[in-house]
Amino acid sequence: MKRFLTTTAMVMGLAPAAMADDGDIVIGFATAQSGWVQAYDAPATAAARIRIDEINAAGGLLGRQISWIESDTKSDQAQAASSGLQLIDEGADMLIVSCDYDFGAPAALAAESAGLNSFFLCAEDIKAGIQGVGPNSFSASVLAAVQGATMAEWSTAERDVQTGYVLLDTTIEYNKGICDGFEWMFPKAGGEIVGSDTFLNGDASIASQITRIKSLEEEPDAIMLCSYIPGAASAVRQIRAAGINSVILNGSAVDGSYWLDAAPDLSNFIVPVQGSIYGDDTRPAVNEFRDAFEAATGAGPSSTYVYPGYLLIDLWAKAVERAGTVEASAVTAELEKMTDEPTTFGPRSFSDEIHHQNSAEMQIIEITNGTPGVIGSWTISEPVPLDVLLQ
Repeated sequence: MKRFLTTTAMVMGLAPAAMADDGDIVIGFATAQSGWVQAYDAPATAAARIRIDEINAAGGLLGRQISWIESDTKSDQAQAASSGLQLIDEGADMLIVSCDYDFGAPAALAAESAGLNSFFLCAEDIKAGIQGVGPNSFSASVLAAVQGATMAEWSTAERDVQTGYVLLDTTIEYNKGICDGFEWMFPKAGGEIVGSDTFLNGDASIASQITRIKSLEEEPDAIMLCSYIPGAASAVRQIRAAGINSVILNGSAVDGSYWLDAAPDLSNFIVPVQGSIYGDDTRPAVNEFRDAFEAATGAGPSSTYVYPGYLLIDLWAKAVERAGTVEASAVTAELEKMTDEPTTFGPRSFSDEIHHQNSAEMQIIEITNGTPGVIGSWTISEPVPLDVLLQ
């Protein structure tokens, strides 16, 4: 008999970890249940367990039930390595690791050394896969560079943006990926980058950067802000307080309304996401899953980073069924055959060079008077090439 938590209990932390029965396929979650990474890991983990429940209800995987075990990485890189080793010792057949590359990689490397597959919950750095971990590591999420490229091409086509200023938060690699994608696509789409600058997420003031923007001959049509909360919220508030009315673009990390009190009545702020959390996605199946997530957990998704958790279980399970085994190299071979694999969130592809999505349909979210909502969707005209991803 399988023994695992209801999703609601898992999210609220009201019950101990699931116990695997003999004969079950065992998934190990080496993810953050405490610390700052929990905000990203917990919702995606809840979505992953919804898909596990669905598979088990439909008869399981390879005729076996799926159970899960877990270890709290505490948003600590050293603990992530220990958690990965612990779950492997406890019999995990594959590992799911934290959203962020830096915090998920230690556990993923443990899986790679043990000959197991690993999936990052929602990492969007190319290193969260072949390039940084090894051949059996994947992420179901959309690369940061795709988000930046989407903003570049969409803004030139849909908002007639002709000039752009790049403002990069150098704190984490994710931010650099967003700007790399924007800087690659924006000139190709007919735009001109008229300046660039950097800051750190913890900077209390970006006054000098704002001064340099205001010293331009003309205000740029758009500012490509490559950052995450809380630094992004602080930067946006300061940009608008300085009287700069440019369109502000960013990546998916600032999706959600939870931070908008820090930038009251914000407008003309646009981000790409792989699925809307507001019930207005252009794809009905995404809205249906959003509602199912709320029904299962008691709360709607807090950001788009819920969705890759569901996706990774879906894609991994399909590969296991096709391989007829959970053995990593066989599963990897089936994953790498996936080209435009149908999913609730649109087609997904992997190759023997890239274990992420370097192109995907993105929902375009605009915040107007403090209220976010979908205004359309966009798929970049060409995938982001590997040399750009490796910059």
